[in-house]
Amino acid sequence: MSTQVERAHPLEVIAADRIHWNLSPAALYEEAVRGQEAMIAAEGPLACLTGQHTGRSPNDKFVVREPSCDADIAWGPINRPMDAAQFELLQADLLASMAARQDVYVLDCYAGADPAFRLPIRVVNELAWHNLFARHLFIRNLSPSVTADPSAFTVIDSPSFKADPKRHGTNSETVIALNFAKRLVLIGGSSYAGEMKKSIFRH
Repeated sequence: MSTQVERAHPLEVIAADRIHWNLSPAALYEEAVRGQEAMIAAEGPLACLTGQHTGRSPNDKFVVREPSCDADIAWGPINRPMDAAQFELLQADLLASMAARQDVYVLDCYAGADPAFRLPIRVVNELAWHNLFARHLFIRNLSPSVTADPSAFTVIDSPSFKADPKRHGTNSETVIALNFAKRLVLIGGSSYAGEMKKSIFRH
């Protein structure tokens, strides 16, 4: 990946007029229906399809092996390592895919209620209903400075993106890759919204 792409913030490759920031649950509900991502079931709840993934995909989870975390992780079949160079390729390709999307949904939030321990997060989704899931799962952050916090994580979730095992070092077209040095999670190839939860709560 080029130095220019590596330095760029994940949202810089997406046209600003197509980014929907911190929408309310009602607005996300409407966006999901309008975009035919979900159907309205009896009494009003959204009914969404997750495709082949009806739960987590443990064989497709990776952690980038780099100095900040190398000694603290029990590497093996559960904590699979990913090469940093492969993560850079994955990030560039996933962001290029997101840049082609008509709409992108962003949520600034926290994991954890205690101010002393909570983790600030920015969640970036290609699906409105995934952003709505995150809106209910995490605590809404009303401060505009979430990404200024050095502890903040960014989660980029793109179900339509398909990883290339030969190019990205994955096991399949599905990937959940965590980079502690970049404080960045990349999720691709799975419409199971719970991967966002597990990618944050696992650490």
